[in-house]
Formats: sequence, C-alpha cells, structure tokens
Amino acid sequence: MAAVADPIRLEVIDRLQREGTRCVCDLQPAPPIPGNQFSYHLKVLRDCGLVTAARRGRWVDYTLAEDALDRLHAALPQRIGARQGARV
Repeated sequence: MAAVADPIRLEVIDRLQREGTRCVCDLQPAPPIPGNQFSYHLKVLRDCGLVTAARRGRWVDYTLAEDALDRLHAALPQRIGARQGARV
C-alpha cells in the first residue's frame, strides 16, 4: 500500500487500469514533474511488482501487472476491499 500512497503513483496505476499499456511519455502527470522524479516513481511501482516495463526502441511501455489490482484490493481492510466495484 505504501507504493500507491503517493498521488503520482496512484495516478499512474489508475491510468494504466483505465487505458491499458502506455508509453512512458504518455504517463507524465499534469502538471508535469521533472523526469528524474517521475522515473523514481515508476521504479517504485516496478520494484514492488505493480507494473511491468517493456523497451520498444527508445521508448518504454508500462503495463499494469496482471495481479496488481487483486493485490491492492487484498491489502485493503476487509470492509473496504470487499465493496463491489471498488476502484484503486
């Protein structure tokens, strides 16, 4: 849960859940943050296994890990995680 406690990382997870695989250039939050700071947030999400990255030439595409939403829902307290249609 600490990985998505930051609003930028939570936004990345939400966007990947809604829009599917995205190029890193399409994930930059609005307003934009410095590239090194954004790279750090993506690294945190990769390191905890919530997103995967695939290089495509000069670009990197990010995808929500298959079990990411299940893991996040399982980490929620029972009464919150059990709600129907709960979103991250």
